[in-house]
Amino acid sequence: MKFKPHDYQDFSINKIIENKEAGLFLDMGMGKTISTLTAISELKYNYFEVNKVLVIAPLRVAKYTWTDEIEKWEHTKFLTASKILGTRQEREKAIEKQADIYLINRENVVWIVEHLGKEWPFDMVVIDELSSFKNNNSKRFRALRKVRPLIKRIVGLTGTPTPNGLIDLWPQMYLLDQGERLGKTVTGFRQRYFIPGRGDPSRHIVYEWLPKEETEERIYEKISDICVSMKSIDYLDLPERVDHEVKIDLNPTARSKYNQLEKDFLLPFADGDVVADSAAVLSNKLLQLSNGAVYDEDEGVQHIHDDKLDALEELIEQANGKPVLVFYNFKHDLDRLQNRFKEAVKLETDEHFKAWNKGEIPILLTHPASAGHGLNMQDGGNIIIWFGLTWSLELYQQANARLHRQGQENTVHVYHLITKNSIDGRVMKALKNKTVTQDDLMEAVKARLREYQTEVTK
Repeated sequence: MKFKPHDYQDFSINKIIENKEAGLFLDMGMGKTISTLTAISELKYNYFEVNKVLVIAPLRVAKYTWTDEIEKWEHTKFLTASKILGTRQEREKAIEKQADIYLINRENVVWIVEHLGKEWPFDMVVIDELSSFKNNNSKRFRALRKVRPLIKRIVGLTGTPTPNGLIDLWPQMYLLDQGERLGKTVTGFRQRYFIPGRGDPSRHIVYEWLPKEETEERIYEKISDICVSMKSIDYLDLPERVDHEVKIDLNPTARSKYNQLEKDFLLPFADGDVVADSAAVLSNKLLQLSNGAVYDEDEGVQHIHDDKLDALEELIEQANGKPVLVFYNFKHDLDRLQNRFKEAVKLETDEHFKAWNKGEIPILLTHPASAGHGLNMQDGGNIIIWFGLTWSLELYQQANARLHRQGQENTVHVYHLITKNSIDGRVMKALKNKTVTQDDLMEAVKARLREYQTEVTK
């Protein structure tokens, strides 16, 4: 297929070529993979500036998405790729193979850094889903930080750079510029831009960092030279997305149990009590109970109600045979879904993925973390149902984008099953509040496409 880049893709390609450090905060469905591949091809075979490129991505994306894109387009299908996946022996063999691009899943970042050490051969690194490196204490961040001085060019791709607020930015920016813009240490970053919020002063523990006055503007200004943001609503002719909230009344017995757990942090059962020893654990238990079951202290499952299952069944009947993509949160959710809907299929294999896109699976069950990044599923249907919600804005946005993306031909309907007067409502509110912060960042460093077009036409 011949690649005819949109203006915004041209902008992204040139951003990578012109900057040795680039952060592309591209909304889902904007072709960040092909834009990056085009830039890689140019840098290697026309500019002669890179030799070996390492792409770090979620497992399914590393396994399928990048090679699928390479083979899809006329101007990239000559590129060779080696997948550093599988067993240790298979990974070692893949590293030795001669290729233009090497693909590895992020779980193996620590291994490859330790395996190669100072013999690091990759002069360009692309981090697909840069926000997966937002934790400065994670092993993957620390490993990549070690070899960062050996990397000549680096690109960070993500649609959700601040899933939990601006505090997430420091590790991501450090990997791009080694601390040039937001500082060399996370401690210094916090001191300059934030004040302590909730915490335990007696133990010198801070649970929440609150931005100082004008922090957003100061951070945006610092990073805007190498970071570019684009939202699909500004550039793509996407189908309409309609969000629905399906409110569910708990039966009296379930309501009583929910209220008791929320009040006492304890729900006794004959064969195993449900115990929450902290507010964080309690919120997790309440999410489970809202869905219909909850894990007890012995890791057994205590069944509470089927009210959400009944609501889901009604929605599936209303779909009149159209395929439905259902996101669940907990293992016991999956078990009860499979027990109620015998025709449902859990997304596990390549065959399942292909069958969904052919419209052959009526109900596809998946956890948002399993289908959250890079998978093109818009050919299989246009109905999403959230059986259980997630606190993660990143997973939520990415999961919805599996169907609401370029190539989707129908209005996408996203249904949220929300138990009334429960933690479900607070999760929805939190997601919406986090979206405000996310949009603020995206807007602040948004690409000035008109300015770019003016410059290139001079």
